[in-house]
Amino acid sequence: MTQTRLPTYEALALQLKRLGVECVFGLMSDETATLIAAIDGVGIRFVSSRHENQAVAMAEGYASASGRLGVALIGRGPATANALHGIVYARKAGSRVLLMVGAPPEASPAPNGLGPDNKALDAVAVLRASGVRHITMHDGDTAPRTLVQAATAANHGLVALLLPMDVLAGQTPAGALREPAAAPAQRQAPVPREGSIDAAAALLEKARRPLILAGWGAHRAGAREAIIRLADQLGAALATTMKAKDLFRGHPFDCGVVGSFSHAAGRRLIEQADCILVFGAGLNQRTSSQGTSLPSQAPLIQVDTAREALGRWLHCDVAIVGDARLAAERLLQALPARGDEDRPLRSQAFARLLADHRPEQEFEPRHTPRTLDPRSVGIELDRLLPEDRNLVYDAGNFLQCAAYLHVPGPAHIKQASDFSSIGMGFGTALGFACGDPGRLTALLIGDGAFLMTMGELETTAREGIPLVVIVMNDCAYGAEMHVLRLRDMPVATTQFPDVDYAHVAAGFGFQTATVRTLQELRALGPLLACPEGPVLVDCKINGAVAAGFLEETAPAKG
Repeated sequence: MTQTRLPTYEALALQLKRLGVECVFGLMSDETATLIAAIDGVGIRFVSSRHENQAVAMAEGYASASGRLGVALIGRGPATANALHGIVYARKAGSRVLLMVGAPPEASPAPNGLGPDNKALDAVAVLRASGVRHITMHDGDTAPRTLVQAATAANHGLVALLLPMDVLAGQTPAGALREPAAAPAQRQAPVPREGSIDAAAALLEKARRPLILAGWGAHRAGAREAIIRLADQLGAALATTMKAKDLFRGHPFDCGVVGSFSHAAGRRLIEQADCILVFGAGLNQRTSSQGTSLPSQAPLIQVDTAREALGRWLHCDVAIVGDARLAAERLLQALPARGDEDRPLRSQAFARLLADHRPEQEFEPRHTPRTLDPRSVGIELDRLLPEDRNLVYDAGNFLQCAAYLHVPGPAHIKQASDFSSIGMGFGTALGFACGDPGRLTALLIGDGAFLMTMGELETTAREGIPLVVIVMNDCAYGAEMHVLRLRDMPVATTQFPDVDYAHVAAGFGFQTATVRTLQELRALGPLLACPEGPVLVDCKINGAVAAGFLEETAPAKG
């Protein structure tokens, strides 16, 4: 009996459905058009971006928000070249992303059999140079199995699946469709060695003013409760990196973020620490403020699952290779509880200092008649946006406002700057909103990055994605402007005319506003608290206010 066959592009769409994929992000090209139509036909949502690199960013944002596989589908040649920025960004972010990429035919290098192939690009070489693993689909008979293989591999980070045109246009036996595999087994958390735990415990027993610093790795390990119990037992102060912001929010001895985004009250406790215990944080230059944010004489204990991360940026006296939660639990067992008299960082005076801290006391606002201090904007947005929210940040000088905005926990904050670039925020925010549709997502983006990616305004409106876009508009490439100023060089090439982006967004169906004063911003309270449809606020900010992290890297003069 003849086995039923179906077009390979239909088989792949059905296989994606069996894998539980509910949403695919991409931009159509001639070689992927049939697959996109088939994906739509089987009931998978296809979100069409306006640029390939934003499609990849959307898949990354979706994976970050949902914890599920993010899927992006792009064409070959120029489409792959367009997507390269997003590809490297997603690879560096480490999220679960499957990138499906059109490819030239297996049988002939010229798609039409005649040539030349004006879309020719050595995608394999490009992907290798980008540090991306790739898998090629070689024939229709094994296409579903290859897709499952690639999707499984992508559970550990970005994987590219190359889809040759002739394979997509071929036939696949209906019986080749694969049942979904069991959920991927979690990699076993590395257990800390007893000797390392004993060495750390010996240092902590000698310390009177310990500080516990937690990073994204601590959040990912589910170590929050164990770390809090350990801190309470030791009488330690608590702090986080920016990526783990608000992990300990609500604890009376939460000092907030260490480093470039710290606050004065938290720094008062941090600078008194005589031993620092670090869980799942890389201690990069932003966290260490070029090595100045943590007491240099305090011994440092660092816990991380990656051996190469230990001591990479700052010397550590004890290195523990292991899972943050397991390490915290073992230290709890190894250390005795302390009496109240031996817990100086847990004094009532310090508790009041932290409880009474108000962010507006940190600085003297530098508003002008037509612009706002970006720090004040952050404080106001923290009050105006719903408390249960996601915040996605692009990159730039405006990022200083992030110190003043809070989220329910680290899972709800996303910095789209893993490639140290601007322009990844819009796509990431759209994917984040799709991955967590029950919670408002707000994007904070500079005017430079916004202009790079403003085509996604149409995507947002067309797809009905609930998104609040705050354009932090200093009419400049703000970071570069301050780089030049710090070197006493002219800044005119970094500055641009004042354009009203609210009118542009209104043309796409956004609810919009332009704000130049705190009164105008506060008047948006009802709109930001409960938006109906996408919102864009063109917030004119004073670009003369330099972010602290830029000043930390200022060149020495003289």
